[in-house]
Amino acid sequence: MRLYLIALQFLTVIPLPLRLRWEENDLGRSMAFFPLAGLTIGGLLAGADLLLAPHLPRPVADLLLVALLAGVTGALHHDGLADVCDGLAARGSKERFLAVMKDSRIGAVGVVGLVLGLLLKYEAILALAPEVKGRALLFFPAVARFSQVQMTVGSRRARADGLGAACIAGAGIPQLVAAYATTLAAAYLLLGTRGIACSLVLYLVTWGIRRWSHRRLDGVTGDVIGCASELNEILALLLIVGLYRP
Repeated sequence: MRLYLIALQFLTVIPLPLRLRWEENDLGRSMAFFPLAGLTIGGLLAGADLLLAPHLPRPVADLLLVALLAGVTGALHHDGLADVCDGLAARGSKERFLAVMKDSRIGAVGVVGLVLGLLLKYEAILALAPEVKGRALLFFPAVARFSQVQMTVGSRRARADGLGAACIAGAGIPQLVAAYATTLAAAYLLLGTRGIACSLVLYLVTWGIRRWSHRRLDGVTGDVIGCASELNEILALLLIVGLYRP
């Protein structure tokens, strides 16, 4: 329970009624519970949808869901998406890429990437079939949080400090196995075999992002992990829209 609460505290801004004492490598060990924390986030979205849907037009309600997701997570991973886009635009050496991502300022390409990501997420939620919408809202944050575990376990650190390094320090194969078991179980219970297929596609995509990061940056950073999570959220929603298209 303590590690689950650490995962929830790290991934969201939800206030907890108790103060947790973190020990060394606790963040990495808590990654076993990242998909469960994602299901918690998804539960908040599904609950909000039930409350909003009877009173607001669907486009307005779905835009509020996107805003709620950004608010609950503190826009933590949006920053990673923007920073990686800026790094790609800067080109140059590994050191140049890392320096651009570390800069607190956001560039034009980062803004474009962030806006496009939010628009894709909104349009995908809006396009979800009513009979699958609630289940999709539960699923996509969970599978995206698993991508963070997949990006982390066994990876090299592209820089010695930062959140990526903190996660890598304590995460190992047991965390990866536990997180993937939770993800696959949720995928099957919520979406059946189509959920499993979606999870496998996302696993391969995340593996590709991780491989690219190791070749380009000689490891991963917190920004790259956050970017992969955002891309997983978007792609998961798009896959569900396509798989349940009439």
